Amino acid sequence: MNQSGRILGVLLVVLGVLALLGISLVGSYNSFVRLSQQVDSQFANLEARLQRRFDLIPNLVETVRGHMAHEQEVFGNIAEARARMAGARTVDERVAATNQLEGALSRLLVVMENYPQLKAQESVARLMDELAGTENRIAVERDNFNAVVQQYNTRIKSFPAVILANMFGYEPRTYFQADPGAQQAPRVTFP
Repeated sequence: MNQSGRILGVLLVVLGVLALLGISLVGSYNSFVRLSQQVDSQFANLEARLQRRFDLIPNLVETVRGHMAHEQEVFGNIAEARARMAGARTVDERVAATNQLEGALSRLLVVMENYPQLKAQESVARLMDELAGTENRIAVERDNFNAVVQQYNTRIKSFPAVILANMFGYEPRTYFQADPGAQQAPRVTFP
């Protein structure tokens, strides 16, 4: 009887440890799923803001094109960047296309500085205000996205969760970072 009591005690301890391990594994897996969904959701929010900018740019370009007829390179860069954005499928492609579009847009804004009569037009001023508001919302969403990506990446790289993450194929997510050249202010040249 004493021997069977010890066996039962050891068996209960082993079952308890296995139950705790199972609960821990399920909890870790569920946290991967939850964080992955948060990353996807936040990226969708960011994409909605990017789409708003994507939709505003043609209006701005058409409004200023007549006054800036000899600035065709700027308009060509914007068209190329918009086409690349439309064809982007992965997060990395979207980041690269967004950076290209931001660069082209900043060049347009710099060139517009040479045309003070444009700023005086109500339609241009309204579009610029809308674009500035959209850019602010993009910055907020980008920060939110990167914060969620950081939580996710930290979770899947932490021990012992990294073992389970590797078993189930959870890979680190890419941050939405600005192009390295974006830290430099564009050069303004006057005719």
